Amino acid sequence: MIVAFSVSPLGVGEDVGEYVADAVRVVRESGLPNRTDAMFTSIEGEWDEVMDVVKRAVAAVEARAGRVSLVLKADIRPGVTDGLTSKVETVERHLSR
Repeated sequence: MIVAFSVSPLGVGEDVGEYVADAVRVVRESGLPNRTDAMFTSIEGEWDEVMDVVKRAVAAVEARAGRVSLVLKADIRPGVTDGLTSKVETVERHLSR
């Protein structure tokens, strides 16, 4: 499964990069395949391991902010691995035509 999520603190002002970095650090230290862009962090793995990482990422932000916003989107597709790479490669292949 691939989960794309965004976690942000609320009530801490406009500059939230430091808080978001705490969440991304948890994801990167998980060892699961992941990517971060300007809007979301995507992580790939089995349901329980991915959700555990998301939960810990939220907790990392929550430790410093009393209120946290979480947006999550999941692609649940059993048997598919390396979706983070293969989905992008498919789009790039179509674009190169």
